[in-house]
Amino acid sequence: MHAYYYDNVSADQRLPHDSGQPVELDYLRKLGLALTSVPLDTEGGWEPLVDKIANEHGWDNRDTMDVTKEGLGDQFEQMLDKFFAEHMHNDAEVRYILSGSGYWDIREYPTDLWIRIRVLPGDFIIIPAGIYHRFTLDELNQVKALRFTTGELQYSSTARGSETDASPFRYRYLDSVKEVPVGA
Repeated sequence: MHAYYYDNVSADQRLPHDSGQPVELDYLRKLGLALTSVPLDTEGGWEPLVDKIANEHGWDNRDTMDVTKEGLGDQFEQMLDKFFAEHMHNDAEVRYILSGSGYWDIREYPTDLWIRIRVLPGDFIIIPAGIYHRFTLDELNQVKALRFTTGELQYSSTARGSETDASPFRYRYLDSVKEVPVGA
């Protein structure tokens, strides 16, 4: 994984938008993200390692997310717009990238700057509940990932606004990062 501050230049969201200011993965971990790599060509296979991570976190459900024109059909562009709209979840967003590539953008608190994280096959990313973020494909225009949840498979998000700003999930997240120096 590679992370950097987003350049905020008006252009296709699928372009890198690299400001040239790198962000260390350790800093992202301080912001509550869990980032690891389980290469697809791991000896003995990646599945047992991914299963172990899932079991350790109590994720008992998973499905495959195929974000391609073929996978989403007529809904492709609409879904990309939805994924790229700034939002948060009440639960962690958990993905293991099987193929393709894309970007997660997360809001740095308290600066409100976007940090862009490039994900590739074998990357495992956990975005905590309560953090504002968005997702987009890159210029390859496709990603396939495993999604993990605890309990019933359901994915709901709430757009950023006064409702999410006052959410207990948002407050918990902010409380968890209040001591983290910006850019640490």
